[in-house]
Amino acid sequence: MTPPFSHLRPSRTPPPGDTGQEALYLRSLSDRQVSVQVQLRDGETIDGWIEYFDDGMIRVTREGHPNLFIYKHQIRSITELTRRRLGRRVSIDGKTA
Repeated sequence: MTPPFSHLRPSRTPPPGDTGQEALYLRSLSDRQVSVQVQLRDGETIDGWIEYFDDGMIRVTREGHPNLFIYKHQIRSITELTRRRLGRRVSIDGKTA
């Protein structure tokens, strides 16, 4: 049974998770092994690259530290750091550190 007046409500756009854009973006980051900074809801930040993801979590691989599985509901934001993998830092003068 449909709720009353359902035909009067304008249709809404689906939430971002339902459009498939999140999965496309995470797949792109994973395939290119882009260094990212994951900011959690509690303020902690984690640097690494996304090696795996599914509907509920991501796996962040880190140089010199344990890999982490992070639930998506704990994530505030994901920011691309560079197009290079972590461990290769470029200083201001352009030399690799």
